[in-house]
Amino acid sequence: MANSEESSPLLSNQQEEEQMIEAEKKSGATVKTTGPPPVEVVKQSQPAVPIGWPADGLPLSVMGEPMIHRAQWDSSLCACLGRNDGFCSSDLEVCLLGSMAPCVLYGSNVERLGYAPGTFTNHCFPYTALYLLGNSFFGWNCLAPWFSYPIRSAIRRKFNLEGSCEALARSCGCCGSFMENEVQREQCESACDFATHVFCHACALCQEGREVRRRLPHPGFIAQPVLVMIPPGEQAMGRGE
Repeated sequence: MANSEESSPLLSNQQEEEQMIEAEKKSGATVKTTGPPPVEVVKQSQPAVPIGWPADGLPLSVMGEPMIHRAQWDSSLCACLGRNDGFCSSDLEVCLLGSMAPCVLYGSNVERLGYAPGTFTNHCFPYTALYLLGNSFFGWNCLAPWFSYPIRSAIRRKFNLEGSCEALARSCGCCGSFMENEVQREQCESACDFATHVFCHACALCQEGREVRRRLPHPGFIAQPVLVMIPPGEQAMGRGE
């Protein structure tokens, strides 16, 4: 029997497996003491980064992307006469239209944003009707701002301009956490755009007119390439003498 047990390969394999298991058990105690620290300890030893801020220190938006710096309006709300630059005559035109014919200025502002042909008529006529109704029944232009304030929000979004709420938060430091939420910020800015058109309607139209005239050409002034065919000149055939 002893010879059969020594010659049996199955018994030898079982003995080797048992010896390996015992060796792993003995070495396991030493590996636990001499091995690397647990993952939790490693995490605690690493320097923590504040939530909402990446390693380079740029603030993050709600979606986890770096916040984009917004540009300033070219002129302030109360700068009705504009600036003394190349658009000085255009600023004077905007001021006259805003005070005498706001419907024309509003339609021109919408048309410059690149909408389809006929945009001026589709916006100027409804504005005129609301303007006349407001002045006739209420004594002041209180209905047209409800129709015209979305153009201010469209200009602000198109050129990534700073809104009134964001400017207030930047200047006095209030409502900082409220401005971090993109949805809440846009709702607040839309409400400020509406309030600006209600209480400073003519100034708001003039500021928007100065902004779009400096950034966008009028659709009617965009030159189209014209192919000109020049006929060949007359050729005289000489006769040899």
